[in-house]
Amino acid sequence: MDLENVYIREGERLDDLQVKGYEIIQSPGRFCFGMDAVLLSSYAKVKRYERALDLGTGTGILPILLEAKNEGLHYTGLEIQAESADMARRSVEYNGLGDRIDIITGDIREASAIFGPASFHVITVNPPYMIGEHGLKNEKEALYIARHEVLCTLDDILRESARLLPPKGRFYMVHRPFRLPEILAKMSAYRIEPKRMRLVYPHIDKEPNMVLIEGLRDGNPRMKVEPPLIVYEKDGKYTEELLRIYGGADS
Repeated sequence: MDLENVYIREGERLDDLQVKGYEIIQSPGRFCFGMDAVLLSSYAKVKRYERALDLGTGTGILPILLEAKNEGLHYTGLEIQAESADMARRSVEYNGLGDRIDIITGDIREASAIFGPASFHVITVNPPYMIGEHGLKNEKEALYIARHEVLCTLDDILRESARLLPPKGRFYMVHRPFRLPEILAKMSAYRIEPKRMRLVYPHIDKEPNMVLIEGLRDGNPRMKVEPPLIVYEKDGKYTEELLRIYGGADS
């Protein structure tokens, strides 16, 4: 059977994830995953007995990469946009991961009602970075929703994550450094104590453009700031660490 003809629809493409032979279905007209998702998938850790939930999973990139890089018990992706959730489900089936990953269509703001309290050991999220109308509005609705806090806010994400995690459950997020004061304050307010943070710099002499954060539900107030992650060498090539991250699941 030609699996591509079964799972891939007109206007979509199949992208190689360069790990375990996995591929993902994407559509150029919708939001395609970027480096932030790959970095978060390496920053987050899911232990053998743990269940992980990815909030706003889009086309399912994080559950698929997390499954490839960890020994977790099970992975779930929650996505409000039906078309993206459908693509994510088809990618899961295409890779033969139907028993390891579930994709649920639903609203982040109702996540704790959907799944129940303290139902996941780990939560990951690559959320919309922009507040409301801040930044350039993309006329394509799917892209705009993915980049702007239209359907959920940082408060929604943290409130629901706090409900979904048991004490000592872990929260992982990638975001933009310009919102760090708000992020750290609100994480603490929702009892998800910031424990680990790493800034990502495009070049060693440029400002950081991403931040990776780990929080602990009901953790003690003490945070480790890790060495910076540099993406590009001076000649424009990826640094050795970036190359390891992109191929890390097989190393």
